[in-house]
Amino acid sequence: MSVIPPVQPSVLDTTLIGHTPESAFTDTIAVAQHAERLGYVRYRMAEHHDAPGVGSSAPAITVGAIAAATSRIRVGAGGDMLPNHVPLVAAQ
Repeated sequence: MSVIPPVQPSVLDTTLIGHTPESAFTDTIAVAQHAERLGYVRYRMAEHHDAPGVGSSAPAITVGAIAAATSRIRVGAGGDMLPNHVPLVAAQ
């Protein structure tokens, strides 16, 4: 008999631009902190370019800020646009 592991809730964020582009960054950090308080296990940043209302064109910067502002949630990039990065960045 196989045991199905419990579902570990995760977030995939695109840093939506709400009121201002400047507030998008602080809003994303607040969402990550809230997700951590709710027991989410992973917080991933998606990478998008030239999409209206989306501010996640540099997930490496956002990931670092979220990791610094949280303590238990695992933070990383959920998807990187490989043509936009040098091989070393893609490999990490």
